[in-house]
Amino acid sequence: MPAKRSPARRPTMKDIAQRAGVSESAVSFALNDRPGVSEITRDRVRRVAEQLGWRPSTAARQLSGEGAATVGLVLARPADTLGVDSFFLQLISGIQEVLAERHLGLLFQVVEDVDDECAVYRRWWAEHRVDGVLVVDPRTDDARPDLLDELGLPAVVIGGAPDARHPGLSTVWADDAGAMAAVVDELSALGHRRIVHIAGLPGLAHTERRIRTLRAEADRRGLAEVRSVTTDYSDAEGAAVTRRVLQGGVLQGEVLAGGIVEGGVGEGGVAEGGSRPTALIYDNDVMAVAGVAAATELGFSVPGDVSVVAWEDSALCRMVKPWLSALSRDTVEFGRTAAKELTSLLDGGPARAVRVPVPRLISRESTGPCGAGPSGA
Repeated sequence: MPAKRSPARRPTMKDIAQRAGVSESAVSFALNDRPGVSEITRDRVRRVAEQLGWRPSTAARQLSGEGAATVGLVLARPADTLGVDSFFLQLISGIQEVLAERHLGLLFQVVEDVDDECAVYRRWWAEHRVDGVLVVDPRTDDARPDLLDELGLPAVVIGGAPDARHPGLSTVWADDAGAMAAVVDELSALGHRRIVHIAGLPGLAHTERRIRTLRAEADRRGLAEVRSVTTDYSDAEGAAVTRRVLQGGVLQGEVLAGGIVEGGVGEGGVAEGGSRPTALIYDNDVMAVAGVAAATELGFSVPGDVSVVAWEDSALCRMVKPWLSALSRDTVEFGRTAAKELTSLLDGGPARAVRVPVPRLISRESTGPCGAGPSGA
């Protein structure tokens, strides 16, 4: 059997001191940017530390009260829906770019629900595991801001509207209402009067904002057959809801003219008397792609019989036929902005509410004039 290899020895301040020809205390002053050494010595020590590959110990930083050099991100969503969700992959890419520049780590955890997420925050705070957190998926009834205020843990809420009740939390948000209004404007101009919004998880603040805006826009235009249905963001539920609404029904518990179905697809199946929609709005690209496949299987053409719009633009929207009309935004930059706001808080800056640009509708092949096919005009 080969002998067990010993781990590589990490360079220490003593190694740096010997190589630079100074005392260990001088090395400590130089690397921690404290007075007590000349600029020439400080530069020499830092150069030697870089040559040796020295990095500060996280444990030592914690013991000295300098922080964990780590920020946290907890996601309370079904784990099996994340693998194909381009939004979170791009968001995390943007976050990581900024954290890497600051030599900060990202501690990521997936949990079942918000109660579990709050338990993680309490544990991280008690164990000094993170210096701050990024909070996603704000809820309409959300316990997390109060908890983070109580713990004094710096936090940036991603996707939530500014909240005067929690002035210590920063917010980075997009105008979902403006984006939904733009989609309805486009579809209405194309002659669509029967629209179904296949939404994401119920209780999320951005889901509720989109539903409310759709209802308001429908009321303003006198569109009586406009409705929303909540799902879990998965391709399976996106396809299932598509089949049911295109087969001429409304889901159990669904309310027309912008109402919401509690519990998503539900057990009750289709009720009689519903009208087939001429346009479908999906809250992510994955559901939209699955919806196009489901519509095609049923014999409907896109956009001849039904137009389709995806909320999040991605490569998926350009890998299907027809190419999908979609709301586009720079999600990587969204992540960068959130991470910059958190590092600003960690540096002692004030909490802020930062609004990112409204997602822009890109019209492609999946939207067209309301036709006279099986769905009717």
